Parts: sequence; structure tokens; C-alpha cells
Amino acid sequence: MTELRFSAVKANGQIISGSLSANSYSEGKKKIQRLAVQNTLSIKSIEKRRTFLYKVQRGAEKAIFGEQKAFNRQEVTDAFTKLGYKIHYVRGKLIDYQGKPGMQDILMYVKISAELLDQKLPYGEILNLLINDTSNKTLKETLKEINQELKKGTDPEQVFTRYQNVFGKFTAFMLGLAAKSGNMGEIYRATAKFLERRAEFKKNLKSALVTPIITLLVLFGAVLFYVMYIFPETANMFLRFGIELPPMTKGTLQASDFLMAHPILISLLVFGPLIGFFVFISTERGKYLKDKYMLRMPVIGNIVHKTAIEVFCRVFYTLYSGSAESITPLRISAEATDNKYFEDRIKRVAIPIMTKQGIGITDALEATGVFTDTAISRIHSGEETGNIKNSMLQLANYYESETVYKLKNIIELVQVIIAMVIMLVMTALTVVSAETATVSPKPPGTQNKEIFLDKQNAQWSIQDWKLLTRSDIPFYEKV
Repeated sequence: MTELRFSAVKANGQIISGSLSANSYSEGKKKIQRLAVQNTLSIKSIEKRRTFLYKVQRGAEKAIFGEQKAFNRQEVTDAFTKLGYKIHYVRGKLIDYQGKPGMQDILMYVKISAELLDQKLPYGEILNLLINDTSNKTLKETLKEINQELKKGTDPEQVFTRYQNVFGKFTAFMLGLAAKSGNMGEIYRATAKFLERRAEFKKNLKSALVTPIITLLVLFGAVLFYVMYIFPETANMFLRFGIELPPMTKGTLQASDFLMAHPILISLLVFGPLIGFFVFISTERGKYLKDKYMLRMPVIGNIVHKTAIEVFCRVFYTLYSGSAESITPLRISAEATDNKYFEDRIKRVAIPIMTKQGIGITDALEATGVFTDTAISRIHSGEETGNIKNSMLQLANYYESETVYKLKNIIELVQVIIAMVIMLVMTALTVVSAETATVSPKPPGTQNKEIFLDKQNAQWSIQDWKLLTRSDIPFYEKV
């Protein structure tokens, strides 16, 4: 999130200032301008909080180099001057880009926090420990800023929401909620479990889908390179001597000639659909349709579907506190599934009919069409007994066990299939290459004479033809 600070003048001449956060500088500037129009303000300045590099020294001590975020250079200079430091330089960082921390870094922070909270360690001390031990620069700076904001008494939910681009929307919401609740350790444990399951599922899905696709693309590229550049060198050598090619060698050479003659067309046919697909799924509509049909894919779709239900149930279990407060848990749980279609069905179907018609959770979720019969049965049983919270946890644990087992089997099956595909391709290349070993030149007297003369520019005498057809002279001497 980008932080902006502005100063403005009221109609009566009073100068006021304020700050806000936005996803980008342009978005924040538009918010400030709308605020100015609504309150009849005249904007004097807008400053973006950015990183400054500094070198300072106090007395005979060793000079200190570092970075500090501020709205302008003067803020950093004044802060060090008050502490008695001599300023060597303070300048803005040329490239002020901070990448998002990896999933493992965030998971480590949440898990360690949960363990230390169980040991009754104050959250402020936990943050100090993690700030000193965290290796990821972005996460370290984020935790520093969170610690400072919490010490000022800022609302925890607002603080963590401001850094949702670092933690992710759902994780930031859960951490902010935990800081305000009385069961902070439990919410941190549930968040850690959620992050673990998501990381594990993405890793397994990558092994089942992404890695095989990359392997096949690399194999396709290697075969293409062989057919277009390596194989023709051998085949054309036979043609130069007028040797007739075997069927597979001839067909492969024709395919190579076609590929070499139409490189742009081939590139468009191969890469055009891939680029178009990835551009489309980057749009909101594309993400929705991708997630929708992902649930309907054979084999893997069933696992993706049940994993989404598992995540939904696990998050709902953490947030649900009673039937009077079921809308927010439903909304947050739907967002946590990371499936746009699943989320849309909950928000557009389940929640509206619950608020407008007053029906129960089971009927509302059944109306979405994204829950299995088993899930609906367990949720209905929990709703009837008044123990829906535990029913959700049981359902989440059941689907976790099932999906983990099935996904491992799928990964093993995919690896076997990929190995077989590679074996078949390599066998085909070997057969085509080995076919050239069967090629044998014709006897010298039957060679095609067009190789040795140009009919339009050369004239041959009777003696030349007699010499060429003599069998007692070696072929290379005739040439």
C-alpha cells in the first residue's frame, strides 16, 4: 500500500493536514482530490512516503548506513540531528521496490507467533523477536511499522488491513481480527493451518499440473530443434549425392522444410493461443471462468473442489460464533477459498437469500450448487444439533485427508505418464535416426547423371559419356 500525506487550506484560511493509504499513488491522489471537493479544500501539497538512504555518524563512532521511510528528506535529517548525529548524506532511494514476501516467510511469522502466544508471551515482545530474526527485508520493515502503529494505539484491524498487499487479504484480516479478540492464539493457529494447507496444495498441484506441462514444453522444443536443424543436415547430405531417402526420413525432412518455410505461422499457431489464454485469465471474467471450469475438470477438478470446501469449512469454524453472526464468516470463508466462482456463488446466492428470506445456513449453501452432498449432509446435521461449528471442523479434516491421499496418487500417475511420453518420443526419434543407416548409394553406373552436369550450360561428348559409364574406373575419379 502507498501512504500519502497532504496539506490543504479551508475556505476560512485554516491549514489542515492528513494522510491515507491506497494501492497506488494515482489512486491515492484521486481520493485526496475527491475529499477536497467534498469539503471545499484547496490542496497545497501531496507527499508520498518513500525510502531514504542515509549515512550518519555520532562523534568518533563508526558511521552508520541504513534506510528509513519518511515523507520527505527533511524528516529524516531532523530526526538524526535531534539524536546528536552528524549527517553525511540523506537521499531518496532510486529504485524503491519491495517484493512481496514468500509464503514460507509469512507462514513462519504466523506459526512462531502462535507458539509464543501459547506460552503467554506479550505480542509486543513477539514482534521484537521476529523483527530481529526475520531475514526477508520486506517482512522485517512491515513488522517494524506494525509494531510502531500498535504502540501508538492504532486499531489493529486497520493496521493489518493496510498491509494486505504483504500478507494477503485473508491473512491480514485474520491477524487484525486476532489482535482485537480474546483468543489471539487460536486465531493465529487457525491462520497458520490455513496457510500450510494452501502452500501444500499449491505445491502438489504444481507437481501434478505445472511441472508436467513444463516438461512437455521443453520436450517439444527439443524435438522441434532436432527436426528443424539437426536432422536436415544429415538428410540433405544424401540428397546431394542423389540417394533416395527412406519413407520416414523423407517425411521428416518434408516436415522440417515446411517448418523452416513458415516460422511465423508456426509461432503464431503455437504461442498465440497460449498468450491469449494467459491474458484472458488475468481478467476478472477470465479468473471467474477458469475457476468455474477448474472444478469440472476430470480427476483434478474433484480434488480442487473438495479443497475449496475444506478451506471454507476450516475458516468458517474459526470465525463462527453463533447464528446471529454468520454473514461475515460466510463472506470471509468464501474469499479464503481463492476460487472466484466459489466465492461468487456464496456472495450472490447464499448470503442474499439468508438476509432476505431468513433461511438457514444449510439451505443457503445447498442453493449455491458448489457443495457436495456429503458436505450438505454434515452441515445439516450440525445445524440440527446446534453444533455446526464442530461439524465444519470435522468436514474440513475429512476432506483434508481425502484430498492429500488422492493428490499423491495423481502425482505418481502423472509422473508415470510423463515418463512414458518421453520414452515414446525418444523411441520415435531413435527409429527415424536409425532409418538413415539403411540408406545405401546406387552402383556407380546407375547414378543419376544430372548430378554431374548442368544440361543448359554444359555439353558432353560421346567420349565423356563412355568414360562416365565405364565400370573399371572408380567413381570418385569420374567425378
